[in-house]
Amino acid sequence: MYGYMGKMVFVNLSKNEIKIKDIPENWLKDFIGGPGLGARILYEYMPAKADVFGPESMIGFIAGPFNNTGVPLGGRYTVVSKSPVYNGWNDANSGGYFGPTLKKAGFDAVFVNGIADKPVYIWIDNGKVEIREASKYWGMTSNAFERELIKDLGDNRIKAAFIGPGGEKKSYMAAVMNDGHRAAGRGGSGAVMGSKKLKAIVCRGNQKVEIADKEGILKLNKEIFKFLKSHPMIPLMKKFGTTGGFIPSLLSGDAGVKNFAISLEESGLTVEDFKEVGAELLNEKFKVDDFGCSACPVRCGAFFDVEHEKYPMKHVSRPEYETIGWFTSSILNTDPVIMIKCNELCNEYGMDTISVGGTVGWVLECFNEGLLTKDQLDGIEPYWGNGDAVVALTEKICKMEGCGEILGYGSQWAANHFGVGHDYLLVSSGIEMAQHDPRRAPGYIRTYQLDPSIGRHPKGGLAKANDRMTWEEKYNFRVTGFQDVSEIANTEYINNSGLCIFSIRMFPEGSIYKFLELVTGIHYSRKDIREMGIRSFTMRHAFNIREGLRRKDFTVTNRMIGKPPMKAGPLKGITLDEVRLGDNLYNALGYNVDGVPSLDMLELVGGLECVIKDLYPSKK
Repeated sequence: MYGYMGKMVFVNLSKNEIKIKDIPENWLKDFIGGPGLGARILYEYMPAKADVFGPESMIGFIAGPFNNTGVPLGGRYTVVSKSPVYNGWNDANSGGYFGPTLKKAGFDAVFVNGIADKPVYIWIDNGKVEIREASKYWGMTSNAFERELIKDLGDNRIKAAFIGPGGEKKSYMAAVMNDGHRAAGRGGSGAVMGSKKLKAIVCRGNQKVEIADKEGILKLNKEIFKFLKSHPMIPLMKKFGTTGGFIPSLLSGDAGVKNFAISLEESGLTVEDFKEVGAELLNEKFKVDDFGCSACPVRCGAFFDVEHEKYPMKHVSRPEYETIGWFTSSILNTDPVIMIKCNELCNEYGMDTISVGGTVGWVLECFNEGLLTKDQLDGIEPYWGNGDAVVALTEKICKMEGCGEILGYGSQWAANHFGVGHDYLLVSSGIEMAQHDPRRAPGYIRTYQLDPSIGRHPKGGLAKANDRMTWEEKYNFRVTGFQDVSEIANTEYINNSGLCIFSIRMFPEGSIYKFLELVTGIHYSRKDIREMGIRSFTMRHAFNIREGLRRKDFTVTNRMIGKPPMKAGPLKGITLDEVRLGDNLYNALGYNVDGVPSLDMLELVGGLECVIKDLYPSKK
């Protein structure tokens, strides 16, 4: 089938067994790739209610159909597993070069279950698959591991998806890393790898993807590149990446201040105080090189050199917007070096900067409100704005040493352990919130709470449309379901295809959908794509339903919805109706109030016979 290698490999580490299987073509047509395809495969091959760290638990690495095809911004891959945080569905994606290299090595996907006796990595070399010992690499940080691996294999073309010490120690905030600093970060999939003693999936190859219409792709690419030349977003993204969004987000109330407890004007600080951590000065002081993901003409990444007596750093990645927000305004830190150092620690130890940042913010509020003491924090005194204390805390968490043994499982786990600070949590079912305040864009609260991959800002939903709305439209929660579903379907398409989420904002309207037929040779109407998106969302959701999870199990904390509301600033007085937003979504999708899809809905969308069999066994 055009656009795919057509093969997936299953590795059982307990049995030291490798099996190569064809991917059913109807699954590829129904889900395209990415998290949707991953959910279908895990639903088929992973038993319900498997222990997340047990041998039956499975983790998958899935390339998108646009990987390695010449589609611009089409270089992302997805990691799927169960989340150790709340024992439900988890997917996280990443850019860089691993996804395209997996396809060059001959496969669209790799799935791993079982538990190895000792650390291993899986070596995939042009269609050949081996399980190799990795004891010498266990304990290595990200860049040290990649350098040593390349040296041992003698080939700098290899690409790996791997874990750092955070994943090895099964931190619930552990990411799957690639290309040194790129991360499939959210939900703790790195811990699942660590539980299997799986250090990495390592790929090499030179196989090509067969494409249905190469000339058509070249023609569409020319149109897109011409459009990009005059797009106002492109020079900003090229120069600043996502860091350019921080100062505007601080002004609008999108970025958090003091753990999202107060507005900027209440903090006693101004935007001027945060200029040092803004995009312009960060580049001016620290930038030494660019970085771009596979097939990306924008190249929004960068590397920094930091000359500093206490925290010198060489060729470290520029932090993304989320990281800046958590390690500056959310903790009242205005020192860029502190923020860059915390980012470097998370990358080196393989940790999600959003969840680590959210946990650090929670600790600071608890300490400053007298709920945690310096004795509980190994002598650290994390007053607001105390940068050295923040670095020390971050290092403890990344190494899972001392108080980090508790904090390394996240803020919800720590609050339960210490029995304090639940009012200061910013979590969706235990997963820390991104730096996008749902009180500013209300659609985020529904996405954070009820997307099957909880707590994720890049997932689909009404928030994508909120910035195009008037104030009155944004906070009118009466009729939101249809538009919510439309935004979900569009985002499912982007994530499943392997496109970068920014493509929807950068490409000419409708052009991203044309690539699917050019790559696969299969005609998908916009109705087909909408149905694919709903099918994909429902497949991920069905995984949670099969785990016994229902709507009542998916929670958000009070501060996220404005209980109590802000007293000042752009979000003053706002309280969200997350229940109404959820009702509207489920009604529009054809789910019941508990989140169970109706039989009519499942049959109408099609491709979900496995879900019908489980939910409505008398019908099949």
